[in-house]
Amino acid sequence: MAAPPTRDRYTHGHHDSVLRSHRWRTAENSCAYLLPHLRAGDRLLDVGCGPGTISADLAARISPGSVVAVDNAHEIVEVARSEAARRGLCNLEIEVADVYDLPYPEASFDVVHTHQVLQHLSDPVAALREMARVCRPGGLVAAREGDYPGFVWFPADPGLDRWLECYLSVTRANGAEAAAGRRLLSWALAAGLAEVSPSASVWCYATPADRRWWGDLWAERATQSAFAEQALAGGHATPADLQEMAEAWRRWAAAPDGWYLVVHGEILGRPG
Repeated sequence: MAAPPTRDRYTHGHHDSVLRSHRWRTAENSCAYLLPHLRAGDRLLDVGCGPGTISADLAARISPGSVVAVDNAHEIVEVARSEAARRGLCNLEIEVADVYDLPYPEASFDVVHTHQVLQHLSDPVAALREMARVCRPGGLVAAREGDYPGFVWFPADPGLDRWLECYLSVTRANGAEAAAGRRLLSWALAAGLAEVSPSASVWCYATPADRRWWGDLWAERATQSAFAEQALAGGHATPADLQEMAEAWRRWAAAPDGWYLVVHGEILGRPG
């Protein structure tokens, strides 16, 4: 299947610092709100699967059901296929597809799930509407999104303030919405979902190991990822600005009392 055209630009890209973060994600730490609603034998679509760790967990959980995982980037689909092969999963298919034009008939899936995708889209309502189209009547559409302006950290650091300001500027230039978590309920209602159940959950990084991991990967993203390239190309930051952001992340990671909270909005809804 050929990669479909896309109207959106992914802020993070697929630098190793991004993939390290995405590979850490599991069904338990990233879609716990959905897990009680899954049943063995379900057919599930995972939209924007990235390296496939969540998709693989979901496939193992709903066996003998099946998961179709899709992403719009050929290179990341190959990474996800390697993850499926490594885990020996025969009930997980990974394909290239566009969330705005999913290549499946109406009512093809019992559950349609996405994680940290809508925040990068210029039209998240259209994406949710398309997800609902391929979900069967009575099925579930599930989404979880971070909310960058709601992230909280300690100790305070002007470099991290500058990082957030720059990140929000880049995402706005991309036509995306980094304050996605707080908007999920609104988007779901606008997309025509019914029986929408909103919730929230967090990731917290505060142990020395967690701080080192989170701080190091964001320090790399600040200078080496697609975010850094877009910040420079769009005039949102200078190389010196990006270096200071990276140093701020490393200062935070080295602080013995460092604490970082990533807040997420979540929704479960049914096709209207």
